[in-house]
Order: sequence, then C-alpha cells, then structure tokens
Amino acid sequence: MPDLGALELLVAVVRTGSISAAARETGVTQQSASARLRAVERQLGLSLFHRAPSGTRPTLEGEVVASWADDVLAAVGRFRTATRTLRGESTARLTVAASQTVSAQLLPPWLVALRGRQVEAGRTPTAVQLLSGNSTEAQALVRERHADLAFIESTEVPVDLGATTVDQDELVLVVAPGHAWNGGGPIAFEAAADEPLVAREQGSGTRRAWEDEVRRRLGRDPAEPAVVLPTSAAVRSAVAGGLGAAVMSRREAADDIRLGRLRAVRTAGEPVIRPITALWRGGARDLSPAARELIEVAVATAKERAAKQGRSAR
Repeated sequence: MPDLGALELLVAVVRTGSISAAARETGVTQQSASARLRAVERQLGLSLFHRAPSGTRPTLEGEVVASWADDVLAAVGRFRTATRTLRGESTARLTVAASQTVSAQLLPPWLVALRGRQVEAGRTPTAVQLLSGNSTEAQALVRERHADLAFIESTEVPVDLGATTVDQDELVLVVAPGHAWNGGGPIAFEAAADEPLVAREQGSGTRRAWEDEVRRRLGRDPAEPAVVLPTSAAVRSAVAGGLGAAVMSRREAADDIRLGRLRAVRTAGEPVIRPITALWRGGARDLSPAARELIEVAVATAKERAAKQGRSAR
C-alpha cells in the first residue's frame, strides 16, 4: 500500500498536470517526486501517467486511482479530526479563504457569533486564520489544501467541490455625486450594460456576477471596462474621483453612500442578486465540526437579518 505522502503527491500531479508543481505543493524535490511516483506504479502494478515534455497526463487507470486516493485522504482527515476530539485538544483550528466582499463585510460578524456560541456552550473558541483574495483565488486555496473552507460571491459554483449557499448579496450601480446619472430616474439596464465601467479583475465574483446577469437578460456581453482595479477600495476611490460608474456590492458601498461620496443609481427591472456560497473539499460528511459550525452561523445570521428587514418593511 503506498504511504499517505505518495497518495498526496499522486493526487497533486493529476490536479496540476505537472510533477514539478506537485513537488512544490507537497514539499519535496522534483527528483524525489518522480522516484516516488514510479515506486507507486511498481507497487500497484499499473501505469498511472503519460509523461511528455509538455506535461504529465494521467492514464485512465491513473485518474481512477487518483480518485480513490482522494477518498482515502479525505477519510484520513476525518480520522485526524475525530482523534483530536477524543484527545480533548484545547483548540480547534480552521483556515478560511474568502473573497473581498465576504472577508470585509460578512466574515467579521460571523466570527463574533461563532465565538459567542462556543463560549456560551463552555467550549474553547475555534482559532480561525483568514486568507483573502478574489472568488477564483479562494476556490484555488481550498483545492490546493491551503484552506479548509472558502466563501465566494460568484454566480459560478465549481462542480468539483462541496458547496452550499449561505446568504445573498445585492449588486448596485454607483457613481460620483457629479455624474450625469445622479439624481435622474432609473437607468435602463441596457444603458448600464453598454457603459464602460470601473471594474475588478477577472476572477472577481462581483465582475463575474455582473457579466452573467447581462448575458442572462440581454443575451450578450457587457461593454469592456474603462479601467480594471484589484480591490473594492480602489474601485470606490476611482468612482468617487469621477473616473466613471461601477457595479459593486451594496454592502461594500454602504459607508460611502451614507457619507455622500457615492450615489446609488437604480437600474430598471429586478435587482441584481448573487449568492454567497461556502466551498470545501469533498461532500457534506467531509466538513470538519468547526467548518460546519461556521456555515451554520452564516446561515443563521442571514435568516436573522432577513427577518429584521421583513419586520421593518411592515
């Protein structure tokens, strides 16, 4: 039976398509990685890879064995979590990757609620490490085992990861106070789609959600951005400075709208709503207790907010 390190290497090669990339990921040299893979092939009596200068592709047998190896590694993870629980270790640890909107606007109250729940129950609070990026980067961190859980705001949910919707977020069109769109009636959705906007980079959940909504309503792509910026804060500053309009999370823009630096412009038709999704490796049974509890807190927080909004509307 190959050892666990060899199985991790095997899965990494199939996922990355490169022995060198898999070696870096698992912390071994490329020479050692190649030798371990050949040893696994000899142990199993199977040819697992097609090796070529352009990369390393799994054979049909290699894909099947890698899939089984992934199941074994997931079971090992559950075993480690269970034995830590039996030993009564004092602190559970959870690494969470989150897109910028989630990490700035949603995750802080979730973590406060999680800590409060655990302290009230007499348990040691989970130690959480946060890794922030865009939605695509957050997904990659989970796939590459650098994070246990990710939260993204993209409309595109990967099929190779476990997923559940925990909340939703509204996108809003924002402009500077002096913009021609400020103070008028609703802007036609087509006009907003035709406007070169200040936008986030490719891989951003905000940009993907807007592009998908334009395609859904109009059957075409929106105009190319006027400028592309790497953070929501940079987008807000550019719009406030008069560089153009932008589509962004209402949560992200709320403080600037309240202080008068930005104006929200209503577009005709239904609001643009996108899901907030939790992602992890494997299925529902592969969630660690800490990850499961954080997801429960996120869902409960969303329900409480919706209930408050319903009461205030009445």
